[in-house]
Amino acid sequence: MAAKTFARRVAGVWREIVGVVVSTGAANDGDIPALDATGRLHTSVMPVGYGADTKVVVASEALSAGNLVNLYDNAGTINVRKADASVEGKECNGFVLAAVVQGGNATVYFSRLITGLSGLTDGARYYLATTPGGLTATPVTGVGTVDQYIGKATSTSELTFEPDDYVVKAS
Repeated sequence: MAAKTFARRVAGVWREIVGVVVSTGAANDGDIPALDATGRLHTSVMPVGYGADTKVVVASEALSAGNLVNLYDNAGTINVRKADASVEGKECNGFVLAAVVQGGNATVYFSRLITGLSGLTDGARYYLATTPGGLTATPVTGVGTVDQYIGKATSTSELTFEPDDYVVKAS
């Protein structure tokens, strides 16, 4: 990708300056930010309090990028695992954008877009699937399963994350 540059007059001479994509803090005082490869500002250039709502949690199983996840108490310690509509207690609380190995630290997102997905129908509603960590375009049915709305596709690869309360099906 080409560098994002602009012209600035420095000591009477015009110079080409590269915009900052990722801030290192005070060292970038006065620099002009540039958009990243996704066309967005990196969270490091945002003021404190702005950015994704996340929590870093130990993964009790391997997770793939885009998995819907469930936070749970594992012997007094919060852990994260794949959400699963097959059974009550594994409802969706968030999602991950990066793969994590079992025992690794997962960054769990609680709001924003789930990116990097594939095969979605733009504008379609999606629900928690009985495939652990997955989505389905059809609400889940069956005794003891969990029917939980997750969000709406904004493209074939992105989904707004707006999980609803879940319902445990009686039939």
